[in-house]
Formats: sequence, structure tokens, C-alpha cells
Amino acid sequence: MAKKSISKGIIKDIIIVGVGVLVIWIGLQVAFGTQNPFYVVASGSMIPVLEVYDVLIVQGHEPFDDIEVGDIIVFNRPSDHNRVIVHRVASILEDDPKTIRTKGDANPASIPGTDFPITEEEYIGKVAYTLPQVGYVTQLLKPPINYIIIAVVVGVMIAKQVIKKKNEKELALDSETVEELSDINKIEKDSEYSEHVKKAEDDEELDDTDEIEDNAKTDEIEDKFEDIEDAVEDKESDENPKKKEKEY
Repeated sequence: MAKKSISKGIIKDIIIVGVGVLVIWIGLQVAFGTQNPFYVVASGSMIPVLEVYDVLIVQGHEPFDDIEVGDIIVFNRPSDHNRVIVHRVASILEDDPKTIRTKGDANPASIPGTDFPITEEEYIGKVAYTLPQVGYVTQLLKPPINYIIIAVVVGVMIAKQVIKKKNEKELALDSETVEELSDINKIEKDSEYSEHVKKAEDDEELDDTDEIEDNAKTDEIEDKFEDIEDAVEDKESDENPKKKEKEY
């Protein structure tokens, strides 16, 4: 049962993380007007302006018609569209439809089929921001490192759920203990125990009464003894004068 609750907790956490990432990603797509706002520089054709592993943030809302010579743009290679290129606009070849030629800053010349002809069909967006060397993170996420990271994340989620369940169990036990202690006074007293206590109290009352009676009897006896002693002394006093007269 505990394993099922832990599994449900992990699934819930994964869903929350997944939904959060999805919402952020969709928000970035809407904000930058492109399916992928982030690109990592994979070659040195734009050195020194762009280094390998720099991350580019591309603004897709920038209209193709507004692109000018000197802008750095991201586009699909015109020959086969199977590769994304980031180069600088070198010249405008035609205005209607607009066609441009690009060139890598580090390249000696433009490459046909790669740098031109670029039309709106190949255009992805204009480079808006550059995050230097952040692309190294993508290298860290390659196998097997990505699998290790996933395992660590899942492990952390499991540990979190186990600790949470343990704490909930301890709190429940503490609550039950407090409730049991609070109900002690409500428990009906044992009849035999109650009778024994009552009998002991009655005996104590009787003992107190007997003690009072004994004290009264003792006082009475002491008074009688005092009376007897007084009588004896009086008699002796009467007899002593007669003896003295005889002696004389």
C-alpha cells in the first residue's frame, strides 16, 4: 500500500514538472515567435563574434523584409533544409521577392547552397541575444550523463515521498497517543477497584471514630484513678492524728 502511494507521489511530481516545462516552453515560443528560440553554435564560422557552444536566442517576430546587411540571422540551409545555419547578412540579392546572401565572419567567401540564395522560406529569425558558452550544458546532457541525471532526479523524488510518508505516519501516531491520553478520564472505573477504595475510606472513618471513643474511655479511667488516690490520701490524713495522740 505504501509503495503504491509513493509511486503515485512520484508520478504526480513528474507530471507537475512536465507540465511546468511545457508551459514555459510554449510561453517562450509565443514570446519569440519561433518553434525553437534557442540554438547552440556548433562551428567556428562566426568566430570571434560567436564561439562554439554559445547559445543564441532567436527573435522570430523580426520580419524578413526588415532584415538588413550586417544582421546575424538563423536559417535553414537552402540546398536541402537539413541543417540550421547562423551567418551574417552580406548583401541583398533581390528585393522582390527578397533574396539575401550571407557569409560566416571567419569564412573567406559565401558558399553557394549554404549562404545563398536565402528567401523568407528559409528564414527562422534574427539573433537577439547571446549566452556565452552555455551550450556546454548540452554536452553534459549527452549519454550516459543524461541517464545518470535522470536517475538522480527520480531518486530524489522517491526519497522525498518516503520522508513525507514517514513524517505523516509519525504525526498520525502522535495524534493517536494524545487522543488516548485525553480519553483516560472517560474510561469507566473498574467496579471491584471502586468497591475496594470505598471500603478503605469507610474503614478509615471507623478508625477515626474508634480512636475518639478510646480517648474518651482513657480520660474516664484516669479520672477514676485520681478520685481513688484522693480518697486514699484523705483516709491517711484522718488516721495520722489518732496515731500521734496515742504516742503521746
